[in-house]
Amino acid sequence: MNKTWITKLPKIGIRPAIDGRYGGVRESLEDQVMNMASSAAELISSSLKYPNGDPVECVIADTCIGGVAEAAACAEKFDTENVGVSLTVTPCWCYGSETMDMDPLRPKAVWGFNGTERPGAVYLAAVLAAHAQKGLPAFGIYGRDVQDAGDTSIPADVCEKLLRFAKAGLAVAMMKGKSYLSMGGCSMGIGGSIIDQAFFEDYLGMRVEAIDLSEMHRRIRDEIYDAAEWETALKWVKENCVEGADPNSPETTRSRDHLEEEWEMSVKMALIARDLMYGNDKLDAMGHQEEARGHNAILSGFQGQRHWTDTYVNGDFMEAISNSSFDWNGVRMPRLVATENDALNGVPMLFGYLLTNTAQVFADVRTYWSPDAVKRVTGYELDGAAKDGLIHLINSGSAALDGCGRQTIDSAPAMKPFWDITDAEVKACMDATTWHPSVTEYFPGGGWSSKFVTRAGMPITMSRVNIVKGLGPVLQIAEGWTVELPAEVHKTLDDRTNSTWPTTWFAPRLTGKGAFADTYTVMAKWGANHGAFSYGHIGADLISLAAMLRIPVFMHNVDDADVYRPSAWNAFGTDSLEGADFRACETYGPVYG
Repeated sequence: MNKTWITKLPKIGIRPAIDGRYGGVRESLEDQVMNMASSAAELISSSLKYPNGDPVECVIADTCIGGVAEAAACAEKFDTENVGVSLTVTPCWCYGSETMDMDPLRPKAVWGFNGTERPGAVYLAAVLAAHAQKGLPAFGIYGRDVQDAGDTSIPADVCEKLLRFAKAGLAVAMMKGKSYLSMGGCSMGIGGSIIDQAFFEDYLGMRVEAIDLSEMHRRIRDEIYDAAEWETALKWVKENCVEGADPNSPETTRSRDHLEEEWEMSVKMALIARDLMYGNDKLDAMGHQEEARGHNAILSGFQGQRHWTDTYVNGDFMEAISNSSFDWNGVRMPRLVATENDALNGVPMLFGYLLTNTAQVFADVRTYWSPDAVKRVTGYELDGAAKDGLIHLINSGSAALDGCGRQTIDSAPAMKPFWDITDAEVKACMDATTWHPSVTEYFPGGGWSSKFVTRAGMPITMSRVNIVKGLGPVLQIAEGWTVELPAEVHKTLDDRTNSTWPTTWFAPRLTGKGAFADTYTVMAKWGANHGAFSYGHIGADLISLAAMLRIPVFMHNVDDADVYRPSAWNAFGTDSLEGADFRACETYGPVYG
């Protein structure tokens, strides 16, 4: 069978805390507290799904937690049930440090009911103070409006925080114990492809698995892949991958026979990359027991340039089809592969994927086009979302094909979880993509590069992790929209770079201050040559996730009102939230370090 990284998925544990005093107090609260836990579980399971499409599972403690004995029993159950995220709920006063979750590795939140009959807010404040005092940061959840004691509904503001916490917490839990598979080494001196194993271990709870690219060559040479599936995949490619213009000069154009061989090898590389990440039971049956196991990888990167691509076909098809939500087997979970083994761009791809369950786009942050420059070159005047200029996101063909924007939600361009993608949308994505022989000067070994232009109007969030010596990892975020240009304008601008690569014209949302004073400043302050983008404005979710991992965010355009971090962050400053984030992350340090 074809495997994925999915093994045993983490659950969300819900802890109903209660006033431990018997004789009338506890007894009067049991039903209300358990109803609150059940409501939270129903909200989460009905709203969120795992990357494989299954509803998120919640586990509720067997009894209300009124003291340390019941807290210990709950912790034991959570360990047995593979709980990775902890949510405590209560409408009343409880004994703070006696009822709190003490596991240092589970993301934590406490929802205190805003009611007048019992002091749920008092417990919330007390237990958050205990969490801060003990160095176990927790997110606080408290509704803006008072509710009646018998009201089992969850207000919209509470829903938002519950789900934001749950999504980010599950992302943390799903990364833990998985691998980054480094296929090859450092590509062309790119800093992000100098794999920092301590970062993955200390901040993400992952390990780094590394192979030399001679392993890819060995598996091709010795036919260590499913030959029957390769035949199926190659047939699908020939029927669905539309070939476009060859950009090469007559002197550098490769023969048709050579191009056919490049297709054959490209498809083999895609199969082998998957097998390296996840394993493949078919290899076991062929006598390749070790290769059948895979590397337990949730994320990978392919070095490619130049030690591989100077001799063999590039990784463009392998990366593009892996990152997409579909292939010859139909719709399926994306397989995340970072171009040029840029692990620090792969990590935000992983963040975005675990938060949204949608495919991610890897791109060069290539060019800032000012309104004046566009008008000078094309005569066209930018307007609308693009009126302050555009950032040209383009890479050598490795972007997920979902990024063309031919899927729709309410008739608007979108990128969707695989289980919502129709056959017609798969066909639309394939029809919108052309495949071009790679530029021989760039890729002497050949290969095929994908080309599409993203439709306008998609809300997207671009992000990137950088590592700074003496500071550690930092995350940057830019929310904005995709933009389309008139065909002739696009062609004029696109032809100035490489017209056989996928293009997304990106207009970040500007705030008029800091890094988002204007589009030029966004480009100027971007921390590396690559960025990854996800469908939707998910900056607030990324900020919560980063806080759980103790990775400070140094650049974002999320409104302050939507910034949601553990309550202990308030003690590091409430005026400059960015500065407080840096101080808090430095103080607490990496979760697994």
